[in-house]
Amino acid sequence: MSVFRILFIFFLCVPILEIYLLLKIGGIVGVFPTVALVVGTAMLGAIMLRRQGFSTMQRLQASLARGEVPAKEMIEGPLLLVGGALLLTPGFFTDALGFFCLIPSSRKWFVDYLLQNQLLRAGMTAGLSANKSSYKNGDTINGEYKKED
Repeated sequence: MSVFRILFIFFLCVPILEIYLLLKIGGIVGVFPTVALVVGTAMLGAIMLRRQGFSTMQRLQASLARGEVPAKEMIEGPLLLVGGALLLTPGFFTDALGFFCLIPSSRKWFVDYLLQNQLLRAGMTAGLSANKSSYKNGDTINGEYKKED
């Protein structure tokens, strides 16, 4: 199945699921509590996004200061952005996915899963190996440097 078909099905099914959940929950608890829940999760998501974003940025800076590659933090950053966007989108299904991305333990589990199964590492190393392919067998490129004032 192509990526286009998967995305098409996703963007078709998620709004239908969101409308269904909003109507069901609105029928159980009422209109105003449902609206309050949607607005409340958006506000809570914004607060969590800010805190988790600062925390991830501090860990990224600490990793760089130690001379380590901040691989986990580089994956967590986009997850935080996706989680924040999902929480700002009205609906309960997207809120659940957004909280999954923003809660540190679930985000850490997901990042570890991606790294352990090398789902992201293959793409990263493919780009690196493409750059190294022009320098085979340890060839050295000689050149001259002249500084002009």
